[in-house]
Amino acid sequence: MSISGAFPVASGWAVTWPPSRSCDRVVPVTDDPTRRPPFEAAALVAAFAEHPDLVVELLEQAPSTNALAAARAREGAPDGLLVVADHQSAGRGRLDRTWQTPPGAAVTFSLVLRPSVPPGQWPWLPLLVGHNVAKALLRLGYDAAVKWPNDVLVGGLKVAGILVERVETPQGPAAVVGVGINVATTAEELPVETATSLALADCTRAAGAPGRTEVLVAVATAIREAFDAWQAGGEEATARLRTSYAAHCATVGQDVRVELPGGGVLVGTAVDVDPDGRLVVETSAGRERVGAGDVVHVRRHG
Repeated sequence: MSISGAFPVASGWAVTWPPSRSCDRVVPVTDDPTRRPPFEAAALVAAFAEHPDLVVELLEQAPSTNALAAARAREGAPDGLLVVADHQSAGRGRLDRTWQTPPGAAVTFSLVLRPSVPPGQWPWLPLLVGHNVAKALLRLGYDAAVKWPNDVLVGGLKVAGILVERVETPQGPAAVVGVGINVATTAEELPVETATSLALADCTRAAGAPGRTEVLVAVATAIREAFDAWQAGGEEATARLRTSYAAHCATVGQDVRVELPGGGVLVGTAVDVDPDGRLVVETSAGRERVGAGDVVHVRRHG
């Protein structure tokens, strides 16, 4: 699928589909130096040159990349459109939370995907994304894990949040995958004590800590590749995803407190993730399956 013409975007930038040359895949940013350097279009062009299944739309600033990507999807944007904001001013997270970072401190993007898997497998998509963001950060040298369903932790603290939304479009349902990663955020800039950034975490690789461009490319391509493999593999791929996710999920084996939609609370031990992606919690009343909720890892005393 292709789109002719150009879409107006925030700060007066535009992107055209289909690109006529590889250098058209990323729209240059205006030179407005800040305390932290902006993304460089030329660097992104080079970084994504080997990934033609991702088409990048680079914005200097946007309120919400998910909102923009959803609008693009409704207008017919292709599978693989990657909307990247150098600064996101009004990001949205799970459970209607807001997500904000200082300019130049984070990687914020939304990826348009058009799943062809059966509807019953859609609930696995948010878990697939969280799992593969964590795996990408592991490869970059960080002690990363996923907290059910898809918060990404480094050293036990939240470094990345994910919001996956289903969007109805004339071409069929699309998924908008929003990812925000704290990269250069300082301790003073973090909103809560349970958050961290890659700059504050220990990086074990010999090459040292990665910059935002390297993080963006590593994470976006990991999601793309995992999504394609999941789509192509059918039910067996979902079964493999379940096994891998449960083995690397920081929540499984933890005592947890789950704040449920509607105000209920569930307390127990997380013991598994079921075939539908729900968290299985062992409580005093038996096993409960949680499809949505805010999970807190409870420290054991003694």
